[in-house]
Amino acid sequence: MELKWLEDFVCLSRTLSFSRAARERNVSQPAFSKRIRQLEQWAGAPLVNRVSYPAELTVEGRRFLEEATEIVAAFYRAQRSVHPPPSDPFEVVTIAALHTLALTLIPHYFGSRRNMPPMTRLKVTPDLGGIEDNLNRLVTGGADFFLTYAHPLVPFHLDPALFPFIRLGVERVLPVCAPELGARVHHAMAHAQPVDYLSYGDESFFGVALSKLFARHDGFRRQVVCEDTLSVGLMSMARAGWGVAWLPEGLIRNELDDGLLVQVTNDPAMVLEVETRLYRHANAARPVCDQVWDVFTSRANRFAPAHA
Repeated sequence: MELKWLEDFVCLSRTLSFSRAARERNVSQPAFSKRIRQLEQWAGAPLVNRVSYPAELTVEGRRFLEEATEIVAAFYRAQRSVHPPPSDPFEVVTIAALHTLALTLIPHYFGSRRNMPPMTRLKVTPDLGGIEDNLNRLVTGGADFFLTYAHPLVPFHLDPALFPFIRLGVERVLPVCAPELGARVHHAMAHAQPVDYLSYGDESFFGVALSKLFARHDGFRRQVVCEDTLSVGLMSMARAGWGVAWLPEGLIRNELDDGLLVQVTNDPAMVLEVETRLYRHANAARPVCDQVWDVFTSRANRFAPAHA
């Protein structure tokens, strides 16, 4: 049995798609499928139901997933353990965070440095763009925490017993554009005419969520004029008058207040409301991680209304 087979299986359990999982694992789909079959032969049981679409784990596969996830995480923890910082007295806590939340929520929640446990260094790792890539850092032990948006349109296939989360708040993702385009965009959307659209692409969290939201509204027509997985990049393009973008309200609050961006419709069906969540790996048992978890837990109720 090879470690990459387990990593393949964990990846497939999240994507429920052999083609997407193969792309993420940088192998051809036939090679990926062969490795999953080899893992099933080693396990002595079918782990994936290939008849259904999308693919789904069998009963044996769901039982095996927790063990496979822990084995992969333990492997990378063991690898890191043999390379401790030689003289660094600080413990490093790594938070994998979507880019917008790294800008808006982490400073908001932690506030002063005094709110961090003593002798702790916070390391915020960048958004990798794709949902699977970001989740994979938490699953494989590459990060202690994962700070993300969440919505039923983009389900995370994470075992809540193994990956508990704190609900930090709710945020609206609003359709906005530069004020000089406001009337024209509003008219186009009201009459099912195409609008210039600033897209997140197909792999990012907002890209997937918005594509599914738009599928419910046949009357919304768009033509992509710019693509960027980062909200801050689309915000700059929206301010420059390129078109309409769906942006987190916490990111653009000042722009809305100053009239640099305007909301193009008040239709609640065209507003995406998302949760903000902090996930952790239940088996990441370092005391400093427990302390950081407690900081977020204790401050969640206090600050969630301000973030909503």
